[in-house]
Amino acid sequence: MGKKEDKTNVMRVLEQKKVSYTPHSYKEDASLTGDEIAELLGENKEQVFKTLVTVGKTGEHYVFSIPVAEELDLKKAAKAVSEKSVSMLKQKDLLPLTGYVHGGCSPIGMKKMFKTVFHETAEDFDTICFSGGKVGFQVEVHLPDVKPIVRYELADVIVNK
Repeated sequence: MGKKEDKTNVMRVLEQKKVSYTPHSYKEDASLTGDEIAELLGENKEQVFKTLVTVGKTGEHYVFSIPVAEELDLKKAAKAVSEKSVSMLKQKDLLPLTGYVHGGCSPIGMKKMFKTVFHETAEDFDTICFSGGKVGFQVEVHLPDVKPIVRYELADVIVNK
């Protein structure tokens, strides 16, 4: 990761806040699923999280970070953020709202600070991985270390299988 252009905005934010992280990169391919990315990185798919942006009935936006193999339960998600309902943000609205493209969305470094909820299993691991803010980049962090950057909560927000 030596070169400046190898650093994403997420990595710069983590460094600025003195949060240690391990960068991971893979061949940029927006068609890869989260499971495939976890496999490419040699990571446990339960420790690799995807970032989803929703909009509540009130018009507020919320960020949910859940294990890549899981599905967001919209009812549980709404309850976690005290909304009557939430729905997934339309893909075309992602970049203007967050500054991130589909497949490269990170809970760190969005244009605006949104209420963020990590699935409760995130605290079961010493470290978790999530997008480094660009397709092809992931960061591995100790979740409590990012608390000063992302004021998150933990909740059960996935579909029970």
